[in-house]
Amino acid sequence: MPSRRTHVTESVAQSELAVALARLRAELDVPESFAPEVLAEAEQAAVADPGTDLRELAFLTIDPPGSTDLDQALHLERRSTGFVVHYAIADVPGWVVPGGAVDREARRRGQTLYAADGRVPLHPVVLSEDRASLLPGADRSAFVWTFGLDERGAVTSTALTRALVRSREQLTYDEAQARIEAGDGDSSLALLREVGLLRIELERARGGASLNSPDEEIVRTEGGGYSLERRHPLPVEEWNAQLSLMTGMAAAQLMLDARVGVLRTMPKPSEEHVTAFRAQTRALGRPWPETISYGEYLRGLDRDDPASLAVMQAASGLFRGAGYLAVDGEVPPDPIQSALAAPYAHVTAPLRRLVDRWGLVVCLALCAGRDVPEWARSSLGELPSLMGASSQRASRLDAESIARVEAALLSTRVGERFTVTVLEVRGERAVLQLADPAVTATCPAPAGIRAGTELEVELLAADIATGTIEFRAAGAA
Repeated sequence: MPSRRTHVTESVAQSELAVALARLRAELDVPESFAPEVLAEAEQAAVADPGTDLRELAFLTIDPPGSTDLDQALHLERRSTGFVVHYAIADVPGWVVPGGAVDREARRRGQTLYAADGRVPLHPVVLSEDRASLLPGADRSAFVWTFGLDERGAVTSTALTRALVRSREQLTYDEAQARIEAGDGDSSLALLREVGLLRIELERARGGASLNSPDEEIVRTEGGGYSLERRHPLPVEEWNAQLSLMTGMAAAQLMLDARVGVLRTMPKPSEEHVTAFRAQTRALGRPWPETISYGEYLRGLDRDDPASLAVMQAASGLFRGAGYLAVDGEVPPDPIQSALAAPYAHVTAPLRRLVDRWGLVVCLALCAGRDVPEWARSSLGELPSLMGASSQRASRLDAESIARVEAALLSTRVGERFTVTVLEVRGERAVLQLADPAVTATCPAPAGIRAGTELEVELLAADIATGTIEFRAAGAA
């Protein structure tokens, strides 16, 4: 799929950017190395024999290039009445001792952080990128979800067990997409496309809107510099994501039925916000018809159309307030993750996200008809605040890192003019999207300017240290 990448090549800009990113880490108190006692415990950790052996299943993983922290592996089969999906999740609970040094440090970190100048893992790499990771050719203990699906892709049965698995191959998204397009028979990859499309249709029918919007990523270059890449996710990425969403929804239903666990929630947008968004789509010439759902409308947009980009920018503000909700004894009044239009829980990324470890342990106990372990149940109430603080730090690190890279990309172009797309007008400021480099910025909004239109602007300043970029409309005083 098309992508656009622009590099920071000037040595002075690279040097300033490295200093700015290091300062940002310090400001946000981003963890550095693990303490000796954490590393020692991780080195000495052992996992119990899961008892069940599922190594005969040809699991495979699909991840970005170079990934070594592999949380999920999949295996799909066709059955006469539908499909069977086996979804293996890294057995992090088997490696981490509750209350131990690794556990305490993971609670402090909350999640793996993806900084411009390096990844900050949730767990020591001996676990996250080696012993607990579902690497190809290696025997691994895993939490294996088994789903029966009917011919429409709807879940008819759910089971969860710990088992020994062995992934056969590790594919990148590009490799998986190419194999699917070339025709891969009735393999897991071929069925992934079929099941993924069925699950997307079910999502559309219930009014959900999990979208693979264009990604903006900071990438390290071979020369030690940085680049900024905006890319459109491949279809296989959405099909793959549908398995994770299906698992999270099944986990949430188990928790709700038993009235214990931790949910990922998001409130519904208010009628006022929905009405305002509909007005924005009409103003942009891309009206949202009353007869189709929000998700279906957004799926039909042309991602390369400037007006559609402005619509998606406006849509990003419609669903806000995502968080975690601990459940213990009472069903919450509104357990829905509104963008998915279903209850949902995080259980598929325990190597990279703290809360998933609890979700897996809770669901395993529920499926086995056992009590939830005391350590997990007694600490459920801590998770929303731990994950909230971690998510806030991750969001700031991501946004402010991108801002500093964007400033570095533009630091040698002060005084130049650019033709940009106006994504949104917020009071007296206009949100701008540059095409090359792929930078998002703001400037004072000229009178009468509307979202979805093009505007010529002049770059006045680009401060790498703070990530501040200043534009003004060309010709403005």
